[in-house]
Amino acid sequence: KVVANLGRIDDLTADKLDPLINGLNRVVGRAENTSSDVIAESARSYGDVFALHELWKDLGFDRALSRGLRSGKRKLDVEALIRAMVFNRLCDPASKLGCLRWLETVAMPAMPETVTHQHLLRSMDALMDHGERVELELAKQIRPLVDQDLTVVFYDLTTVRIHGGAKVDDDIRAFGMNKETGGIARQFVLGVVQTADGLPLMHNVHPGNVAETKTLQGMLQTVLQRFPIQRVVLVADRGLLSLDNIRDLTEMADRDGRTLEFILAVPARRYTDLVETFQELAFDEVGLAESKFAGHRLIVAHDRLRAEEQSAHRRKRIAEVETMAEKSVAKLEAQDAGQTARGRRASDRGAYSRFTRAVAEAELTRFLKPDLRAERFSWSLDEDAIVRAELFDGTLALITNAPDLTPAETVARYKSLADIERGFRVLKSDIEIAPVHHRLPDRIRAHAMICFLALILYRVMRMRLKAKGQSASPRTALDLLARIQRHTTHIGTKTFTGTSRSQPEQLNLFEALNIPKPA
Repeated sequence: KVVANLGRIDDLTADKLDPLINGLNRVVGRAENTSSDVIAESARSYGDVFALHELWKDLGFDRALSRGLRSGKRKLDVEALIRAMVFNRLCDPASKLGCLRWLETVAMPAMPETVTHQHLLRSMDALMDHGERVELELAKQIRPLVDQDLTVVFYDLTTVRIHGGAKVDDDIRAFGMNKETGGIARQFVLGVVQTADGLPLMHNVHPGNVAETKTLQGMLQTVLQRFPIQRVVLVADRGLLSLDNIRDLTEMADRDGRTLEFILAVPARRYTDLVETFQELAFDEVGLAESKFAGHRLIVAHDRLRAEEQSAHRRKRIAEVETMAEKSVAKLEAQDAGQTARGRRASDRGAYSRFTRAVAEAELTRFLKPDLRAERFSWSLDEDAIVRAELFDGTLALITNAPDLTPAETVARYKSLADIERGFRVLKSDIEIAPVHHRLPDRIRAHAMICFLALILYRVMRMRLKAKGQSASPRTALDLLARIQRHTTHIGTKTFTGTSRSQPEQLNLFEALNIPKPA
């Protein structure tokens, strides 16, 4: 049976056959003729930026930035550009030019078609033009995640290195002691406040040479203003304690019907004021004791094994320096007796110089003293100073005004401060906040805010993964999700897009993060 006569085979062309083929395809519900060239674009990573975008919306950061940056004159989509820079810190941290290159490799949801370096910089400027309003709007989004009855607030500072030697007005780049290198570096100081659950609440940026104690009161006033919680227990490290701080914190307590309490570590330089107090302490079976200092509760934790290790290590260093000094004395005495040795001739002045340098390098100046008045090289060992030092070995001294916290609870709260240090490590490793190459103060502040937003997303991811029993870190989770790719193919005049199939482990991550999987 002849169904259709298509004509002579040598006279058939695609133009004549395509309408017939397309008509038959439509009858059976298939796509139209695919005889056109198939052009496939390079696949782009999608799963990681999709997950971060869903998390961003879930936290309401898109609405917060839109409200804070509202302007009828601005044509830039600043929220999208800031979001791109935040996601870049989490996925593949790079400079702003590097961020542009990264955007070419990912299928970022809801992004403008064209993004330039100037667009990114102008978005950072807009962020700082409305910085206070943006931070208030972000605080509104974070408030529902904060316990309204009791909030333990952890506060600490770190230093962030900066490149460049130029000077500008109101420069926040200053030379100070860098916490990473232990030396002097050009830097700014970043303060971070977080809850006991590890949720970052706010941040502040200070000049690189600021005194840490001066940042505490202003930070607390901001926390109380932005987060209307009834009770705050501040936990901070040694560098933030001073008698002035304690007085200011006490004056701020009970303000507006709130309770402001603190747990602060006593710095080692203040231990000399506690010798008599420590001598009278009676530790319980778990090594805890309580007394009074500066009108507040003094909680002391003692670790016997740690104390023995520290004391033994100190005695060992002292013995090593004394052995070196005794060799110098032996050489000088042999020389005085007419016994010559190969090498440079020894002198008392040279022996004093080597001894003083060795004592300083070993940090033993409190215990070993050169006798500079003696005619010949000699030194003395201060046994009383060693005994006083051993009194504080293996101890942690905390001062608090919280009346209902037991000594064990107080120590546990303080030890949780280590989590904020882990947050600083995330900022400096995974998010790569440093080194900073910006020059203008507001650009530096904008960079710090972008990195802080990235830290919030990182910590929320960590909290959700941990709550669902997932062992993967946020970094590992993003690497796994990045394997989900967005594909774009052009066939003739039509364009087809699709997403690679998600694997079971990736679907489990979407479920743990409480976000939908990509369509």
